[in-house]
Amino acid sequence: MSRNALLFAVMCLVWGLTWLPVKVGSTHVPPVFLAAVRFSIAGFLMLVWAGRDAPKVPASAWPRLIGTALLLNTVNYALLFWGTKHAPTGLAAIVNFATIPIYTLLASRAIEGVHIDGRKIAAIALGTVGLCFLFATRAMGGLSVAHGDPLEAMGLAAVAGGTLFYCVGAVLSRPIARTMPTLTLAGWQTLIGGIGLTAVSLALEPISYADVRALASWPVLPAVVFLVIGGSLMGFTIYMRLLRDWGAFRAGLYAFVSPAIAVAVGVLALSEPFGWSEAIGALLMFGAAAIALKR
Repeated sequence: MSRNALLFAVMCLVWGLTWLPVKVGSTHVPPVFLAAVRFSIAGFLMLVWAGRDAPKVPASAWPRLIGTALLLNTVNYALLFWGTKHAPTGLAAIVNFATIPIYTLLASRAIEGVHIDGRKIAAIALGTVGLCFLFATRAMGGLSVAHGDPLEAMGLAAVAGGTLFYCVGAVLSRPIARTMPTLTLAGWQTLIGGIGLTAVSLALEPISYADVRALASWPVLPAVVFLVIGGSLMGFTIYMRLLRDWGAFRAGLYAFVSPAIAVAVGVLALSEPFGWSEAIGALLMFGAAAIALKR
């Protein structure tokens, strides 16, 4: 196995496992607060890692950088962490990963005027049908799986909505992506997003001293450490190397592997339900993602 293939396997494993600490951590501290801690620390460490490149942001790029940071990290992860708290981690991962290619097509069309041909329309339609299957069980009161959190459907909808904001932010980031080092852009977007998450958490969540203390205790501390080191620093570094060596298509294939890991971990570690409706929906959404990602 080549080094890049091994790194790809590590990245898929890490990003597939991140959903578990999000779920576990958000059961002990407010979810947006957990996201704020993760991205504030990760953004600071990225900028330290960038070193002399950290200040290399053109003055004209700051407004777009701040705006995209709020979309990519603040709005997206506020919805994603809250949604994952209430929805099964495996389904949340499927909704997140499988809709990214589809939402990116739609955002590219709306913002950049990119043409959407018949193949891309088929991907969007197939992905929509897949989402309907994922939500069908919740909408009908749990016909194929045991009904869990009453906010399950809203949680999945929050993850889907957050992913849409993420894709819009990613497309809007393209004009400034070549004006500064990649790690500089990612570091500032992550840190600014973390600051935004902190503001959202303070405004909407009942944060107490006990929540702050919980950050240094089991199981929140290992959850935060894994999310920062594994999910943000390690995953991002490997992904950027694979983008350089493999290109966007092959590097983006993690969207088919990581959700499967998340589903397996959710079923085994948290006894999360996964019925026929979810399986059919997942297959349809992965098929849509494959069509959207095809060169």
